[in-house]
Amino acid sequence: MTTRQVEHDITVDAPAEAVYRLIAEVENWPRIFPPTIHVDREDLGAGQERIHISATANGQPKNWTSHRDLDPQALRIGFRQEIPAPPVAAMAGTWIIEPLDGGRSKVRLLHDYRAINDDPHDLLWIDQAVDRNSRSELDGLKRNVEFAHAAEAATFSFEDTVEISAKPDEVYDFIDRADLWAERLPHVAAVRLTEDTPHLQTLEMDTRAKDGTTHTTKSHRVTTPGERIAYKQVTLPALLALHTGRWTFTPTPHGTTTATSQHTVTLHTDRITGILGPDATLADARTYVHDALSTNSRATLQHAKAFAEGGTRS
Repeated sequence: MTTRQVEHDITVDAPAEAVYRLIAEVENWPRIFPPTIHVDREDLGAGQERIHISATANGQPKNWTSHRDLDPQALRIGFRQEIPAPPVAAMAGTWIIEPLDGGRSKVRLLHDYRAINDDPHDLLWIDQAVDRNSRSELDGLKRNVEFAHAAEAATFSFEDTVEISAKPDEVYDFIDRADLWAERLPHVAAVRLTEDTPHLQTLEMDTRAKDGTTHTTKSHRVTTPGERIAYKQVTLPALLALHTGRWTFTPTPHGTTTATSQHTVTLHTDRITGILGPDATLADARTYVHDALSTNSRATLQHAKAFAEGGTRS
């Protein structure tokens, strides 16, 4: 069997300990690493953990499960995919963070991998995916660390919640069946939903703005039936550098469901005045984005409420 071994590295203007923490905290990966859609974590004790990753590889959404071995003293994180996504037969590697002079650090990302049946075409596909994702992850890591202070004020989260007299899976069904949104939601003009891998969706949507214009967005979604749909938007409006979100459906003791739409966004601060006007501030941009996203979220939640409670079932 052919085992490929490759290494990528980058120099970051930040202390090695800070970089290590950023890589170790997988809940932040959708914000840090462009290919990552969503990550769930299981603590296995003694520096061991299992993570369930949804990410794009050569533009295609994939799921896999990895085991990680964290060593904060040595600033190393080893990983091994327990359930690789075809055409990968085996994938393992190591993050190594090395301190440099002047508060900088060198980040090395090592991979070794094999293709199913040693197929040369599949091995080339993996070569390209590993190279593309490694470069993207390291570039994203560098940007996130070096501009952490600047991005702190420009990154914010918010949520909208409604209580619905229905079971969680009934509310979940409305959000999951986004292929029907053009029929069910007035602000949606057209939808294209694909799910080539179970519970991993790609959603393209044409949305109507208040002024009647439409804009197209594309997101990858990770579904947990009856509980949650997490997503990452991959085509962004000019004002946004990042947009991730999550729909959650929580049963209450009263037999109802608390349905919540959560958003996390990062603004392109250098584009604010060009889009919103010469006097626009960061606060203005936050309000503008918050209002725009919340308006659509609240509308969707209210239609989900009417649907699940029996008013507009179709």
